[in-house]
Amino acid sequence: MIGFEENMRVLIAEDDERLAALLHQSATEAGWEAELCHDGLEALAAAAPGGGRGDFDVILLDWMLPGVDGVTVCRRLRSMGSRTPVLMLTARNGVQERVAGLDAGADDYLSKPFDLDELLARLRALHRRSSFEDDAPALQVGGLVVDPLSRRVTRDGTEIAVSAREFDILHLLVERAGQVVSRYRILDEVWDGEADIRSNVIDVHVAALRAKIDRPFGANTITTVRNVGYRVDAER
Repeated sequence: MIGFEENMRVLIAEDDERLAALLHQSATEAGWEAELCHDGLEALAAAAPGGGRGDFDVILLDWMLPGVDGVTVCRRLRSMGSRTPVLMLTARNGVQERVAGLDAGADDYLSKPFDLDELLARLRALHRRSSFEDDAPALQVGGLVVDPLSRRVTRDGTEIAVSAREFDILHLLVERAGQVVSRYRILDEVWDGEADIRSNVIDVHVAALRAKIDRPFGANTITTVRNVGYRVDAER
């Protein structure tokens, strides 16, 4: 089994006791400090910024938690200002359910049943991206500003909350404004090649991005280039 980086902390919120024990054991054996909770209220209390059980590097969050469901937990954490990457586990495979999770602030999702090595790889990838410090200056296209250092997105002075994965996609597109960025390039740089090009994972994230950075402002920032990828036009 592939190991985690050392000295990382993961919060596991899963109500299925057998699965929770397996996840906790796997994370611990791989070198992580893992904390476990079994319901949504406990997850909120544990992961709340500035409180709970301390700062976590990643959160593994089940959708169907008792008390408060995982989507609500994620949404509330984001409203509190938490930027900790969240990987959501779900038995739901529909696009609308995935969009709901991403809109709530989740950075990635994985459907049950899943391969344990894939789960660990996705958590590692989320941690690497969140730990990366970019010294590049803020990028601007029209009224849209993407700041790699603070990982903040604003449009016409209004801050827009985006997930870590959404930020990475947007930064990649804005950094290459005027160029077509292929789906292969996005998968390679944002997902480290982990996702399948045949899946709709990019489409789901881009749809979530458009709903946040374009729709409320009457804008059209990201253009779909059929059968190739996406483009942000420099003159916008």
